[in-house]
Amino acid sequence: MDNNNPKKTRLPALALAALGVVFGDIGTSPLYTMKEVFSVGHHPVALNPANVYGILSLITWALILIVSIKYVAFIMRADNRGEGGIMALLALASRNAGQSRVKQRNIMLLGILGACMFYADGMITPAISVLSAIEGLEVAAPHLHQFIVPITLLVLFALFLAQSKGTAIMGKFFGPVMLLWFGSLGLLGAINIAHDLTIFKALNPFYAVDFFAHQPKIAFVALGAVVLAVTGAEALYADMGHFGRFPIRLAWFGFVLPALLLNYFGQGALILGDPSAVKNPFYLLAPEWSLFPLIGLATLATVIASQAVITGAFSVSRQALQLGYLPRMHIQHTSESEQGQVYMPRVNWGLMVGVMALVIGFGSSGDLAAAYGIAVTGDMVITTLLASVVFREIWGWSKLKTALLVGLFLIVDLAFFGANVLKIPDGGWVPLLIGSIIFVLMLTWKNGRTLLYKHLKSEAMELTPFIEAIGAHPPARVPGTALFMTPNPEGVPHAMLHNLKHNKVLHEKVVILTVRFSDYPHTNLAERVNVEALPYEFYRVIINYGFKDEPDLPRDLDLCNKYGLIFDTMDTSFFIGKEILIASEKSGMAYWRKKIFIGMFRSAETITNQFKLPPNRVVELGSQVRI
Repeated sequence: MDNNNPKKTRLPALALAALGVVFGDIGTSPLYTMKEVFSVGHHPVALNPANVYGILSLITWALILIVSIKYVAFIMRADNRGEGGIMALLALASRNAGQSRVKQRNIMLLGILGACMFYADGMITPAISVLSAIEGLEVAAPHLHQFIVPITLLVLFALFLAQSKGTAIMGKFFGPVMLLWFGSLGLLGAINIAHDLTIFKALNPFYAVDFFAHQPKIAFVALGAVVLAVTGAEALYADMGHFGRFPIRLAWFGFVLPALLLNYFGQGALILGDPSAVKNPFYLLAPEWSLFPLIGLATLATVIASQAVITGAFSVSRQALQLGYLPRMHIQHTSESEQGQVYMPRVNWGLMVGVMALVIGFGSSGDLAAAYGIAVTGDMVITTLLASVVFREIWGWSKLKTALLVGLFLIVDLAFFGANVLKIPDGGWVPLLIGSIIFVLMLTWKNGRTLLYKHLKSEAMELTPFIEAIGAHPPARVPGTALFMTPNPEGVPHAMLHNLKHNKVLHEKVVILTVRFSDYPHTNLAERVNVEALPYEFYRVIINYGFKDEPDLPRDLDLCNKYGLIFDTMDTSFFIGKEILIASEKSGMAYWRKKIFIGMFRSAETITNQFKLPPNRVVELGSQVRI
């Protein structure tokens, strides 16, 4: 779906598609938010009219301030060539951080931390969403309680198993299903509001302020559950590249926000009229005869919400991989027409194990809610900090204007984050542990690659004197083309030296190829390839990809034709250096991190597969490297 060609797509169709992909997470929050707010176990909020009005007012203004104003009105304007998401924002902020290395490093660390929080959130979202949907069985048939966790695990297993087939077929149904889901949310809420129209008084922010004024400690703790209503807000920004700003804004203001508010206010009216309904106010909104169909619809909605998170994890992983924060992994394209639809087996099964462990370990959506929130709010804080760089450096805002808006956002974000810090002993430590592990791995890979590159560059001969020496004392030249891949276009590839040393020959045409990934999401064909002709039939070729482009060297080497460099794949040998790493005690990185980096390096996908090289034309030449 190309938002750059509005004439080719209809706005309602894009808005419907966005409804199915973007709003699944935030759309399933009514399943557990109100229940968790008044849960005795974690949030001791007394059930009385003042508190219900206060909570509803907090939810309303959280949706307005965080989603409508922060993300929809401002953050979605900070696009990287039309793309959004934490990695796109990281690239955008890094590019405009100036020459300060400290500032660039801090931005990089923030971005990586944000991505790690996304992964942690990506494990909890499917677990709590599907579990909360299946828990409706307790309301419809209490004797089925013992089957809730097994059924949840079965649904999740089927979901992860289906990932390798792609989402194109299921995706056609996402929009209509979520249209029915949000319609049901609004209808159920409206029916219950009709019994107590005074509930609309909670739209007034005075009730939120009054709640804090009279019960500041309880209100602050309650924020840890109120934030569940805005989980999924980052998806609006992350999926902006698929649909464009306007369809997402139209779906949000025109349908999603009204449906959510109606449902939350309906739950508020219900529990004021019947306090016993607080045990599961969402399902008790519905008449008894509709419970099983509603459970089925809720399960479909939570599967769609989970699918969006899983797809997002694939997208973030692919971007992180190509920006150099993760090792090469197998990427399987599941659609011939949509480049963005990919499947990454390692990410998929790793997520599945994490999600299932959370379901088994916590056992209920109420307990999982204690772990939910800290990753989301941490990500919100990081997004605000990165966006402040964009506001100041790209949009040219004054320091005062930037400070006022960012200050407002940070007050809200930090309040929610602080409330979730209180949940660390009850399970909030889980996403922090997950995020910390991934953070160490990503930083170790990035630093390790930098260390390896510096080592190889320090040992490499300069290319120009080498070519002059070849001209002065030419070795035997054999027919064909030899292509040597190297990250350093100014040096002689180690594979070339090994080939010359052992085989005593050079091909008649020698190409030094460097692949670079930019901090833009895509590069166009005009800027994809640079070719420099060097003496004695040597060529230096640089191929540029964006962090969302699909690398395909045989395809893109054909672009060299316009520079007079013709490739015949069946007459070209691709030489690749295969380093065997050995950890040493010398400085550069802690020894234990070097061991981790070496393990990740060994498990990385081969360059042959990553760049779609013909396997029968690839020659690997190994060497030992001490780092």
